[in-house]
Amino acid sequence: MTLVLTNAAIVLPDAVLRGTVRIENGVIAEIQPGPTAVPGAQNLEGDYLLPGAIDLHTDNLERQVQPRAGTRWPSRSALLAHDAQCAAAGVTTVLDALCVGDLGFDEDRPRTCAEGIADLTAMAPTNLLKAEHYLHLRCELPAEGMIELLANLANHPLLRMVSLMDHTPGIGQYGDLAQYRAMRLRDGEAPAATEARIDFLTAQRARLRDPNRAALMAMMRGRAELASHDDRTQADVAENLADGIKIAEFPVTMQAAKAARVGAQTIIAGAPNLVRGGSHTGNVAVLDLLRAGLVDALASDYVPCSMIEAAFLAVQHAGIALPQAIALISDAPARIAGFTDRGRIEPAARADLVRVRMHGGAPVVRQVWLRGERVI
Repeated sequence: MTLVLTNAAIVLPDAVLRGTVRIENGVIAEIQPGPTAVPGAQNLEGDYLLPGAIDLHTDNLERQVQPRAGTRWPSRSALLAHDAQCAAAGVTTVLDALCVGDLGFDEDRPRTCAEGIADLTAMAPTNLLKAEHYLHLRCELPAEGMIELLANLANHPLLRMVSLMDHTPGIGQYGDLAQYRAMRLRDGEAPAATEARIDFLTAQRARLRDPNRAALMAMMRGRAELASHDDRTQADVAENLADGIKIAEFPVTMQAAKAARVGAQTIIAGAPNLVRGGSHTGNVAVLDLLRAGLVDALASDYVPCSMIEAAFLAVQHAGIALPQAIALISDAPARIAGFTDRGRIEPAARADLVRVRMHGGAPVVRQVWLRGERVI
């Protein structure tokens, strides 16, 4: 099947070209400057044509399973809603970040993980999904039973990444206990219950974190890309470097990001932080990391539509050229996850493409193609 897209501002790896892309059987066959009069060519009216975004970390599936506190949505229906949201946001490859183990955030998380993986396993081969989905397992190091759960998933064929998380109060993302207490209070938890929670989780961490980490490293090394998560201190980064972890996901301080760069780690930052104008938990602003040259890729974290918007904001506010900004959500994530067939608009690459029009300074996704087939 042939598809020709013309009169587009094509965002190439190193330039923006007003031209035409010819696609054959789902693969980019040719890129030419200028418009074409080939019969059947689709006129993109000067809109941008981007490579499909590749999201290394999104919790959005969990959000669809629990769209409201105390409400659980059927898992397969939640997956389809999540898939549609990703595709509509221009995300054509998704690493669904499902949580292995829980520290009291949601007692149904093990069920969400198990059902989500079962649904992905069933749906992935059907070609019914609008985006291509893989697995990213978020492992809570201090959680009871985490290693036993992980052992059942370690050889899953869709697994691409594993991140080492620790959401104990006083650690990482929740390193500021005053902010943690304020967050729990906003959620309606009594101060005495919060103090009991802090004490319990701190003791559990002292007992389980180190043996669970050692077991995870022994089990997963060489099976998937390993990433640290929410590093706060130079000591955090040093421990990860000593274990050979090459990806730093969402460092929460400038100090940790600088240490990751010195250690030659690849740094993934959260696109919602950039779109919102800062961290929702008071941690380092991604804009500051971008301006310091401390971001290699962006991930949606919990809002799929944040990726393309964040890339254009990086151009506006961090002085990054558009091809390099788009690479933060396409080429760079592809390389991190080991995809060699996507992430760039070039001959022989998969035709995962997104048409974007600017309106009022904001990018609007108008059409999306997966392997040359229009899905949005």
